[in-house]
Amino acid sequence: MDFITEGFFQAFQLLLSGNEETYSAIFATVKVSSLSIALSLLIGIPLGFLLGYFEFSGKRQLRAISDTLLALPTVVVGLFVYAFITYRGPLGDLGLLYTITGIAIAQTVLVVPIVISLTATAIESLDRRLKPTLIALGAQGRQIAFTSLVEARFAVLIAAITAYGRAISEVGISMIIGGNIKWHTRTITTAITLETGKGEFSMGIALGIVLLAFAFIVNYSLAFLRKRSA
Repeated sequence: MDFITEGFFQAFQLLLSGNEETYSAIFATVKVSSLSIALSLLIGIPLGFLLGYFEFSGKRQLRAISDTLLALPTVVVGLFVYAFITYRGPLGDLGLLYTITGIAIAQTVLVVPIVISLTATAIESLDRRLKPTLIALGAQGRQIAFTSLVEARFAVLIAAITAYGRAISEVGISMIIGGNIKWHTRTITTAITLETGKGEFSMGIALGIVLLAFAFIVNYSLAFLRKRSA
């Protein structure tokens, strides 16, 4: 047990002293997850709204596909994106492999189904009297759609936070697409994997503490928003 106690002590020293290697992984994680969430929201909210708001042929099949993609393994997404952005792939000339942008794109593929499915569920769960009421008040087209989205705002925020929690804790994509390059693409999860394997238990604990802090913030935000939307 002594090595665990010592590991925690050294971990707090690393965090409080501003260890550059530790904070490099933290900042890389924040950059990647923030960029991937921004992209997934830009793509997922409009698609989720369309899927939940309108009735059309094939809707049930599209919803089934979106819900199925919620369980995508991260390594499968990593392999799929790697095949496209590797130097021999169709997008190899863009130079996305082993970059923060490349990881963010792959994470977007991973989490955008979460945003789509949860946004669609939020729109479908709105009071059915909302649309007739808005029409009776003279609202049209875009006004009805915008008001519906505003009414579902807390549920949409829950979708965004859930997606963020999924993105920030994944390791397979970051390892395959980013290559775990020190000072460049090494994230919290890949650094924990590497440092623990090397026997650097203290840095693994330090980064684990930060990851747990992120997880706590995400879960607290979800609980707060669920209470507001109830």
